[in-house]
Amino acid sequence: MRKRLSVAGVALLTVLAAVFAFGQPAHAAAGFSVSNGKLYDANGNEFIMRGVNHAHTWYQQQTSSFANIKALGANTVRVVLASGDRWAKNDTADVANVISLCKANKLICVLEVHDTTGYGEQSGAITLDRAVDYWLSISSALAGQEKYVIVNIGNEPYGNQGYATWATDSANAIKRLRAAGLAHTIMVDAPNWGQDWSFTMRDNAASVFAADPQKNTVFSIHMYGVFDTAAEISDYLGRFRTAKLPIVVGEFGFDHSDGNPDEDAILSYTQANGIGYLGWSWSGNGGGVEYLDMTTNFNPAALTTWGQRIFNGANGIKATSKEASVYGGIVTPTPSTTVTPTLPPPTTTPPPTTPPATGGCTATYTIIGQWQGGFQGEVKVTAGSAAVNGWTAKWTLGSGQSISQAWNATLTSSGSNVTATNVSYNGKLGAGASTSFGFIGSSTGTPVAPAVTCTAS
Repeated sequence: MRKRLSVAGVALLTVLAAVFAFGQPAHAAAGFSVSNGKLYDANGNEFIMRGVNHAHTWYQQQTSSFANIKALGANTVRVVLASGDRWAKNDTADVANVISLCKANKLICVLEVHDTTGYGEQSGAITLDRAVDYWLSISSALAGQEKYVIVNIGNEPYGNQGYATWATDSANAIKRLRAAGLAHTIMVDAPNWGQDWSFTMRDNAASVFAADPQKNTVFSIHMYGVFDTAAEISDYLGRFRTAKLPIVVGEFGFDHSDGNPDEDAILSYTQANGIGYLGWSWSGNGGGVEYLDMTTNFNPAALTTWGQRIFNGANGIKATSKEASVYGGIVTPTPSTTVTPTLPPPTTTPPPTTPPATGGCTATYTIIGQWQGGFQGEVKVTAGSAAVNGWTAKWTLGSGQSISQAWNATLTSSGSNVTATNVSYNGKLGAGASTSFGFIGSSTGTPVAPAVTCTAS
């Protein structure tokens, strides 16, 4: 066991070293910046991430992956690092080498600490504050690399427990890094294993962004089973666009153990709206999610189905990626040639196969996912042949069921009877238009989707 005095002494020396390594003032080295909800590189050109995640910390011998990822068209690689708490630490020398590999292959490096994954629910996971300790300990590798490196404080920093402090903890981590002199663009991941089904990041992003003295923070959502419809994807990302807060899809796949993400909608919406994406992952997955490998055994000539889709498919990396202008070759656009991406209304969905009743609304209930003792449900509300200004959906819970939290609607219950009413932003629906709301519930048995009634106002 280490002595408490020696730990404190090391921490003090680490902080002092970080201050000198990063340099003062914080803006001394120009790098990436955020303005009006968009990310710009050091030359002032908008930069849209098109890349993949690479599990470097577990496969440190796979250094050729950087060149192979670049050769397939990527402009960014998100690199998995470890703080030494759950996995062997990637030290200063190793991080410096990773950055040099990114630069040699003209890739932007998004560096993330993986040890925070699922904090509060996953045994051994560390806090964001502890992740900051790691960044300060390898500060000399980061100093002067602001043009090429984005610091992702911690991967999926909370599971599905204890995430209420996400905003405070994220803001404090950002402020602590800035106080130590870090001038890089900072990326923060969502809680709930990165998927933010509770909308904790979505609803608190503005306050976290405001807490950054440099206003140079980007938000990252991970899209797996929670994001299995185009409506959910456009609604979530669209709210960040409307609020002019920078958002990227930091991880996503074409399938997952918690459901089937709509990768086509993710790719098309991000391309239409100038949002970055980073697929998971290059190779080396285990634990039952080997299907998320883009290559077989790190071989770029052996792309999997997922690899072919993300690199070579519609709205994929090869068709949409543009190299960062800090590596040369891109002319800064003039205002007259800058195109502002369109933002489809979050609740716009194709008309249902069976038209709803004239002048009213219909509602359908779907079980999105279930686990021992619990489930996730979703209700889709669709207007009839005339527009509605508000709606109310009602259903009866099955025996042994209860609802603990909901989003995109206000839920009340009386015994087993549940009433859901629209919130301010999704009550008005055009004729035939739809919106959805979701909830988490507990159940003593297998949940069954009940009939739902809908009343329009």
